Amino acid sequence: MLIEIREQPFHAYDEINTYLNSLDISGQYGATASFVGSMRDFSEDKTVTGMTLEHYPEMTEKHLTKIANDAIQKWQLLDVLILHRIGKIEISDDIVLVATWSAHRKEAFESCRMIMEELKSTAPFWKKEETTRGSRWVEKNTAGF
Repeated sequence: MLIEIREQPFHAYDEINTYLNSLDISGQYGATASFVGSMRDFSEDKTVTGMTLEHYPEMTEKHLTKIANDAIQKWQLLDVLILHRIGKIEISDDIVLVATWSAHRKEAFESCRMIMEELKSTAPFWKKEETTRGSRWVEKNTAGF
């Protein structure tokens, strides 16, 4: 399992490939599911020009580890990769990557979705959007899936 919070940009699919090559699960997994969240240039009716993500390091890392461990136990996953950006984020930057490996596709899909939904709704990140109309702190999406 790898969980990292990064200030520097990353390329999600390169990260998946690099991480997979470091694992010793060849022949054990039949499915890989991934989700990549990227910075878009709109939010509701506003043009977004950038974003800043803040977090509380110890709290965030502990929370992400718990989410990943819960998914591993529930779906008997072989491995989990979570990367999340913080700091100043530009349009089109990858913000979050979640990847899961399992023997079967159902477990991979369901676990990847659950991890992402938990990240979006409960993880201690704070998002400030910069728009053409000024900046604003964004409330969390607590609707779940």
